Amino acid sequence: MIYSKFQDIQISKLGFGAMRLPKNSKNDEDINQEAVQEMVDYAMAHGVNYYDTAWGYHNGQSEIALGKALKKHPRENFYLASKFPGYDLSNMPKVKEIFEKQLEKCQVEYFDFYLIHNVCEMNIEEYLNPKYGIYEYLMEQKKNGRIKHLGFSAHGDLDVINRFLEAYGEGMEFGQLQINYIDWTFQNAKAKTRLLSSHNLPVIVMEPVRGGMLAKLAPQYEEQLKRFRPDEEIVAWAFRFLQTLPEVFVTLSGMSNLEQVKANIATYEKNLPLTQNEKMTLQAVVKDMLSKEILPCTACRYCTNYCPKSLEIPELLAMYNEHKFTKGGFLAGMRLQTFDKDKRPDACIACRKCEVVCPQNIKISEAMADFAQMMSES
Repeated sequence: MIYSKFQDIQISKLGFGAMRLPKNSKNDEDINQEAVQEMVDYAMAHGVNYYDTAWGYHNGQSEIALGKALKKHPRENFYLASKFPGYDLSNMPKVKEIFEKQLEKCQVEYFDFYLIHNVCEMNIEEYLNPKYGIYEYLMEQKKNGRIKHLGFSAHGDLDVINRFLEAYGEGMEFGQLQINYIDWTFQNAKAKTRLLSSHNLPVIVMEPVRGGMLAKLAPQYEEQLKRFRPDEEIVAWAFRFLQTLPEVFVTLSGMSNLEQVKANIATYEKNLPLTQNEKMTLQAVVKDMLSKEILPCTACRYCTNYCPKSLEIPELLAMYNEHKFTKGGFLAGMRLQTFDKDKRPDACIACRKCEVVCPQNIKISEAMADFAQMMSES
């Protein structure tokens, strides 16, 4: 196992994510505890010392399952992370109640790492609202030794993250971002990483293989990559890409079985970052992948000047692209909740005035109708 230095401790570069644990049935709460124990024991034996869970994972059962599995190991041998669930706005007044319950569920007296969870457009106002006292309470727990290191995770755009850091950056020690070789450009992860770096905040990576999307590519793409590393599994390219980023100190993998644990640990036995030629080839693959799926909006905003409904068309198209390329997910729905109902895609009246001035000849009205239909079905 290769390690990163975080302040004065050594953290395994591979972190054990507990969002996709093995289950006995289709019920997300029905975690296979025996399988989890076997996975954690193997990971511990092979040098993984960072374990990540959260209040909402597996409908509240992940913290319990991971706490049970780690209980048999000496507390000083692992670093445990959990998060305050601000993705649910009803939790905002409950920070003390939730934090105490999390310690109980995980069977620990302190968290090594604790995160303000999922900073995004939907909750930034509440996170910044002093009446909830979330930041102040967590800083107090840090002072009391019940949180060793405080940070945040974010799915919001660059402006949202910047607002959060302007308010609370002084108390943050790290940030967690969705980074992979698709989202490095597609979700502006490069700029988000640079923003954290400007605040001297090292980065934890989530979704390194984009929910499994990057574990297997189309044959023509796999063939291109195999020319460089014929003996490397395609999924390893996602991890090798992240090994090129000096800002990253932990990459989380939400592993669902022992085979995935073994494969990822084998990848992280060596630090083998991509060469310049490999990065260029990977960038070409990404560009081709995206060109087949997404609309080529450049956010020139000519369209918005002609929309009788004053829709934020470039933002809506960006969300549409994300949802369509990902084939679902929660990001588009989460962002749309922050839009007034009369500014959502179903408000489009298909007048096509925007299409007349679009330099990219995008059929915007059809995209809005498709987006509205997808959202109604999700």
